[in-house]
Amino acid sequence: MPTIDKALLSLLFAVTLLPGQSPAGKEKHLLYAASPGIRNYEEYGGTGVLVFDIDNGYKFVKRLPTWDVPAGQKPENVKGVAASAKTGKVYVTSLHKMMALDAITGQKLWDKTYEGGCDRMAISPDGKLLYVPQFEGPFWTVVNAATGAVITKIETKSASHNTIYSLDGAHVYMAGLKSPLLSIASTSNHKVSSTVGPFSDVIRPFTVNGSDTLCFVNVNKLLGFEVGDIRTGKMLHRVEVQGYKQGPVKRHGCPSHGIALTPDEKELWLADGANNFIHVFDATVMPPKQTKSIKLRDSPGWISFSLDGAFAYSSTGEIIDVATKKIVATLTDETGRQVQSEKVLEIVVANGKVVRAGNQFGVGMKKK
Repeated sequence: MPTIDKALLSLLFAVTLLPGQSPAGKEKHLLYAASPGIRNYEEYGGTGVLVFDIDNGYKFVKRLPTWDVPAGQKPENVKGVAASAKTGKVYVTSLHKMMALDAITGQKLWDKTYEGGCDRMAISPDGKLLYVPQFEGPFWTVVNAATGAVITKIETKSASHNTIYSLDGAHVYMAGLKSPLLSIASTSNHKVSSTVGPFSDVIRPFTVNGSDTLCFVNVNKLLGFEVGDIRTGKMLHRVEVQGYKQGPVKRHGCPSHGIALTPDEKELWLADGANNFIHVFDATVMPPKQTKSIKLRDSPGWISFSLDGAFAYSSTGEIIDVATKKIVATLTDETGRQVQSEKVLEIVVANGKVVRAGNQFGVGMKKK
């Protein structure tokens, strides 16, 4: 069978992806959603990385294959997704494995299994390193993003879970499911250099501002969030959602599992899994002040934003206009099936290449 070289494959994909457009270089904005992105529930989009056309009302474009699922078995939960414009790759973790895909062609570049499994990872701004938490284990694995090879490990004994890279690439924030401390590693030596907290309970999802001065964390038993000072390591504020009762949640066992800063850091968006809402806070004041609530079709477990900050992506598959706070689109796959995922990010393509890539976290983008 004749082979097709990578350049031709990229061109074929681009032609398929951008019908009716000239190859002159107009940017195309795409949303990549890794599935199953709600536990291992195939009913919310099946398996693979689903690609949607942001510029065309989030219309389904194609599905990039990930791991094969043996007949009669359930797929592994997808635990995280990352992408880099420097490398043109998309990275996906499952409970035990991580793979790298060419973001344009979908070609699988490597597929590795890691000791203790994988959770929600983060990639360095230069695209060279991945910090990959064990699946609720004692350490993070530092991985060469080009090859998947293990470089070193960082032990925190915190039940490693969520990971965020600082904008300048100098630090990595690491939160575990069994610790009220947010650990911060220096990427110069891959060692924990400081912590923030303790917070009132163990840390669940969290976010940080672009200047590395503040963190905003979900914690168990709180419909709301807490604020920490990254420089001093102290907890500053506890903010409880007003006007809504803290009740049973559909999953995660945490009333607020999902928190995100708009890229301009003017607003903080918070998931309310008990009441199926997102609550919006004014983040220009401290502590942030509750301003608006948005009703969703299902229980939210994650929030992120488009690169330009114009749209919020709820894990319920609903696209929200940030300015109006209105739901403007919902994700569906090639069969018309509802798509939900806690692992989504934006990728911008031009001339058959990735030119910008977002991330799965709603992190602040205002630098020092």
